[in-house]
Amino acid sequence: MSAGAPRGAGGEGRGASGGLRASLAGLTTRGRSFLAAGVAAALCAYVLGQGELLRVGLLLAALPLVCVLALHRTRHRVSGTRRLTPMRVAAGSEARVQLRMENVSRLPTGLLMLQDRVPYVLGPRPRFVLDRVEPGGRREVSYRVRSDLRGRYPLGPLQLRLTDPFGLVELTRSFSTYDTLTVIPRTEVLPAVRLTGETSGYGDGSRRSLALAGDDDVIPRGYRRGDDLRRVHWRSTARYGELMVRREEQPQRSRATVLLDTRGVAFEGAGPDSAFEWAVSGAASSLVHLLEQGFSVRLLTDTGTSVPGDGGGFSSGGQESAEAAGLMMDTLAVVGHSDGAGLSRAYDAVRGGGAGGGFGGAGGDGLLIAFFGDLDDVQTELAAKMRVRCGGAVAFVLDSALWSGRPSRVEPRVRRLRDAGWTALAAPPGVAFGELWRQAGNAPLGTGTSGGWG
Repeated sequence: MSAGAPRGAGGEGRGASGGLRASLAGLTTRGRSFLAAGVAAALCAYVLGQGELLRVGLLLAALPLVCVLALHRTRHRVSGTRRLTPMRVAAGSEARVQLRMENVSRLPTGLLMLQDRVPYVLGPRPRFVLDRVEPGGRREVSYRVRSDLRGRYPLGPLQLRLTDPFGLVELTRSFSTYDTLTVIPRTEVLPAVRLTGETSGYGDGSRRSLALAGDDDVIPRGYRRGDDLRRVHWRSTARYGELMVRREEQPQRSRATVLLDTRGVAFEGAGPDSAFEWAVSGAASSLVHLLEQGFSVRLLTDTGTSVPGDGGGFSSGGQESAEAAGLMMDTLAVVGHSDGAGLSRAYDAVRGGGAGGGFGGAGGDGLLIAFFGDLDDVQTELAAKMRVRCGGAVAFVLDSALWSGRPSRVEPRVRRLRDAGWTALAAPPGVAFGELWRQAGNAPLGTGTSGGWG
């Protein structure tokens, strides 16, 4: 089967050769009856001395054996290919699986019955019946899979049942390889809102031109072959004794961290409509939106794990940004509850003590978007302190009591975060994340910050 599963391209595969004994075990009830009748007729012919009956018995006994030999040879010359498109889909969307069987032998096949193994959540197990395939011929079939639950699901291995034209032998074989379908969380298209500190360098508009700051602020570098001579900085050249050129423009992408609280003690319930799944979907929507706005983004969890984890932990531009986005979405596809009880590791990561580093810069110029579950007094104070080094901070707080229909305790937590400078909103059940995102953009500023979403 598909050797190129991770790339979505089908590859050819052939089953491992089995012994003749395994082929004999593939005799159907009809085949065993023919064999038993042939042996019985031959014994009776020997006892009774009937030559004609002996020939009939030998024919009955030989026919299933000949079918076993023919099918035993043919089954090793059938190859299969699977192509899965796309390899990554959002929850609730469909992916198409295309199967191609090819007869690479010089003999035609009998009836072929295909069955592909798929997890129960992707739908019923697909089964196909193919008529006789001529030598060198191929047949293609396809089916669709769909899941409302995020995760990584194996497809395959493909099972192939071969039968002879008389229905005397039926052999089942399984190919060894499989494909993997990644179901990522649902995402919403978020409205454009002006982020805190946009004028000081957020998103695509954040281009800091050092050349415009005056000669005293110019940071020159050594001349490289191909540099325009008009960029030569003569004062620095005279100072260092080598040809120096000015850096005309030094782009700097604004940074944003999406913090996802995965603590098992912070959420109740399970399933597509649970509070935790809402938070995962909101985090995915935020990541996609921020990447589209030109931010360098990272995904951070309460365990302190940062994705992507290379370098400073933030995605970079170009192709690397697309790869980082895929890595973060793959992480969200399989993220589950952690065993932690607090947010201390996430606090260290935001402040710069954890993997991936902090926001950096005096005063901090990064954006923090957090999805919190249940917060007690200690964790609320810890979350409030995360605001100190951020240029902007937005929190969506999900209260288990509110999602379970019990009296909510979330308002005091939200009020404390607002006092610390967060733009904090409670996330009630059933609300679309896009609407909360819009409300966050129009929310009044917290009392502890001079900036906000406006």
